[in-house]
Amino acid sequence: MTTVIATPISQIKLAPGSAMTIAGLTWKTYEALLQELGEDRSTRLAYDRGVLEIRMPGEPHEIVNRLLAKIITMLAMELEMEANDFGSVTLNREELDRGIEPDSCFYIQNAARGQGMEETVSEALPPDLALEVDIASSSASKMVIYQAMAVSEVWLYRRNTLKIQLLQDGQYGDVNNSRAFPMVSVEQLNQWIELRKTETDLAVLREVQRFCRESDQ
Repeated sequence: MTTVIATPISQIKLAPGSAMTIAGLTWKTYEALLQELGEDRSTRLAYDRGVLEIRMPGEPHEIVNRLLAKIITMLAMELEMEANDFGSVTLNREELDRGIEPDSCFYIQNAARGQGMEETVSEALPPDLALEVDIASSSASKMVIYQAMAVSEVWLYRRNTLKIQLLQDGQYGDVNNSRAFPMVSVEQLNQWIELRKTETDLAVLREVQRFCRESDQ
């Protein structure tokens, strides 16, 4: 059954920190909605076999998302690693009938393959690390999509706590240390997030820098 949406989806207004779900869509309808919405928008989408979720990130969501993205960039720089930040690029897999826009995603182990300005990298290769901030909506349905796409590592922030989820034997499980940055523990990441409650982004990044330089001694 095909869902008919009376109001053009581009005219639907969501409050920051809210989400809505539309069921009964075909892949072609999902692609048409992506075209209608365009790229210049604040909403993020997740599509799973006929069910589309549209969410509007709020301020707390974006504070955590951007902080974690900056931490990843700082870690890569200080540890002399390569990394490419693909932001909330749309990851579509028609053969899986699934698509998702991560809060942020990175190519780290596969940075060389994610290099350049090609538009097809994310279509052929899942990111090495995705960020999912669970404030506007539940992360459970999105983790199923990441699993199907074989995204090897997800940093999942929910209920004011960050967890590192690694894909092992086809299933996600909590681990203490990042695969992309093995010296970084989930406890350390949560300490940096906690510091942001009383300090600026740059103060947190200086702590990340100090951690990396002390670890290298």
